[in-house]
Amino acid sequence: MTQETVLNSFFNRFTVHDLIIMSLTAGLGIVFKPFTAVLVHFITATLLIPGGVLAGGFYMMWIVIGAVLVGKNGSATLIALLQGIIVMALGVYGSHGFMSLLTYMLPGIAADFIFFISGKQRGSAGACFTAGISANVSGSLLVNLAFFRLPLVPLLLSLSVAALSGGTGGITAYYIIKRFMPVPSSPEKNGKELMDGTKLQ
Repeated sequence: MTQETVLNSFFNRFTVHDLIIMSLTAGLGIVFKPFTAVLVHFITATLLIPGGVLAGGFYMMWIVIGAVLVGKNGSATLIALLQGIIVMALGVYGSHGFMSLLTYMLPGIAADFIFFISGKQRGSAGACFTAGISANVSGSLLVNLAFFRLPLVPLLLSLSVAALSGGTGGITAYYIIKRFMPVPSSPEKNGKELMDGTKLQ
């Protein structure tokens, strides 16, 4: 199987509806990021941690929402990759040039890994919570290694805050999805089902 065949097989799994959801959540994440970051930077101005660490959790929330709604492996990575391409091309808030592709994409890969091992429970509160943590911690670590190079103690503090923020963003994403998903048509179904059969617990 050639590389082109593998790529075609991967992308053909996504419907137009999936692509619309991924595009919308990617765009919403970019739109809301500057407003969230300004507030968080004001809060963390006197702390020895980058403000983006705390803001990141609410930013990762959109990746979690999009990935759960699409319900297919690789969706979080594609959302994050799309965000990286947009900020790199437009030079909007949070752009690190070509490095944006890496710093934006890694959280998507980390979230996809959690959803992959979660299987049919990818829509559960635990999966969303853990995916948010994984995405924000991995992104914060990469940005630190590439740009900030914090000493060990501030780095551990930053990653702890990133985990708290990411978990909060992930669980917020879960409740947003649970609130707006349609009621199941069958009374025998326990919980709200996503398009691929995944259940929100």
